[in-house]
Amino acid sequence: MKWRVLKVRELVGSKSRFLIAVFSNNHNLNNTFSMKKELHIFFTCLMFYTRIPCPKSIDHNPDYLNKATRYFPFIGWIVGSISFVAFYFSTFFLSTETAVILAIIASVLTTGAFHEDGFADVCDGFGGGWTKEKILIIMKDSAIGAYGAIGLVLLFLLKFKLLSESISIFQIESNNGFLTVFLLFVSSHALSRLAAISIIFTHEYSRDDASSKSKPLAKKHTWKEISGAFFFGLIPLLALSYFYYNFLLILIPVFITRYFLARYFQKWIDGYTGDCLGATQQICEVIYYLSFLFIWKFI
Repeated sequence: MKWRVLKVRELVGSKSRFLIAVFSNNHNLNNTFSMKKELHIFFTCLMFYTRIPCPKSIDHNPDYLNKATRYFPFIGWIVGSISFVAFYFSTFFLSTETAVILAIIASVLTTGAFHEDGFADVCDGFGGGWTKEKILIIMKDSAIGAYGAIGLVLLFLLKFKLLSESISIFQIESNNGFLTVFLLFVSSHALSRLAAISIIFTHEYSRDDASSKSKPLAKKHTWKEISGAFFFGLIPLLALSYFYYNFLLILIPVFITRYFLARYFQKWIDGYTGDCLGATQQICEVIYYLSFLFIWKFI
């Protein structure tokens, strides 16, 4: 009798261990699949928004491109870091002003002027068009017009001057030197991208044609895209505010700018386009630098 009881217990125990092993293996497989999928989404985002080489298996899958919005502000970390590296090494043998120019060039080369092109198209479209149809047609045109050219010149002049002044302040008055300059680069790129991508969470895509490259971004988003975008968009500024807590106030003018830009786009074209997002990123980046200088000098 005891032998039978022991045999039953041994059988039950072996089955339990088998089920636990199967469950554990399935759990590990799910984790591995989830990690691979997340990496695929990240590389999709990296390939779409930058010129950085990605694995050959990555393509512009519409579903992954939609989910990639969660990593858009993280692209700001990468672009800001590359821009800072260009600035940092240039300061060893060049002036601060020249190093800033090279840093701006590095960011433009990294993204392929993706957002600057959107800014120029918005300048041309809204500067030369007076109806929704006309604005959208002008923005679709690959040629740059007078409004776009003038806008880019003014944009780069503002970036150069504001970034130079901001860096000079840190170099003269900060005890943390290049660390705070690094956080300035990264947080400006990350927060401006958060402001831009947040428009797709609250507004509708303007174009009707499905052929647009930005169309997949306009699909519905889950809490993962929204929380991911805000996490990566805010972390660098929070790190900078650890040294100077007043810089958290930068959020106010940046998102006020985002609000009025989105409202302006809604008024004229009933929503947004990819060019509108690029323009928002560029304008909010400039507003970031302006706000930084204002807070440093007056608050």
